[in-house]
Amino acid sequence: MPRRLGQHLLVRKSILDRIAAAACGEYAPLVVEIGPGKGALTESLLERADRVIAVELDAYFVHYLRQKFQAQIEQGRLTILEGDILKTDLAQFGEAVIAGNLPYYITSPILEKVFDLQHWTRAVFLVQLEVARRIAAGPGARDFGFLSVQSQIAARPEILFDVPRDAFRPPPKVESAVVRLSPRDAAADFGIDDRQAFLRFASVCFRQKRKTLRNNLAAVYAKDQVDALPEARQRAEQLSIGELAALYRRIVPGSSC
Repeated sequence: MPRRLGQHLLVRKSILDRIAAAACGEYAPLVVEIGPGKGALTESLLERADRVIAVELDAYFVHYLRQKFQAQIEQGRLTILEGDILKTDLAQFGEAVIAGNLPYYITSPILEKVFDLQHWTRAVFLVQLEVARRIAAGPGARDFGFLSVQSQIAARPEILFDVPRDAFRPPPKVESAVVRLSPRDAAADFGIDDRQAFLRFASVCFRQKRKTLRNNLAAVYAKDQVDALPEARQRAEQLSIGELAALYRRIVPGSSC
């Protein structure tokens, strides 16, 4: 069947089972699955979770899933919600594991939506390998950038394993990987109480990655203040998140300490 809504469907059972195991461990009370497609991962999740809530945008897949999993739906173990994940209130489900195969073009907003949740156990996502590397990259690495900061201020990421192209139908043109995210406390780890305010500052730092912090920050903050910074000649990618957080507290009036 044709590719729908940018999805390449993972079909290799051994990899689907590894993703479900990474998400659920031995057992999970509740999993929220993003973009189940034809339900291959849903099937593996149901083997390890008491209940799965699957959010699917494509009406064709919703109809297919409701037929395929009729028994599990009637048992109350599976709920299929038709809708846009970016418009779905994930908080209504309470504490849950989040899992799914994320389309490249909405990976970042989905991550931000998960990070905004008050309660989540962990998230396990299949993403493009390039994106996984950016999520998990450390300071000084080529892939370290705003997405790294956005992810690591809210979570501890791990790249679990790569997924070959021939595990999908149709095969994508890019490599993929599975990443696991565990929630972290930005206030405890970095002294940041207002995550969104810090991310607005970080986005300025990384606005033009090849430019120095002085050049990026001077467009928004007082030039004299920026020039006085010891880090002014460095690029944002050279600083750790802790160092960026310390810089934020020095330069942004009223920021949390």
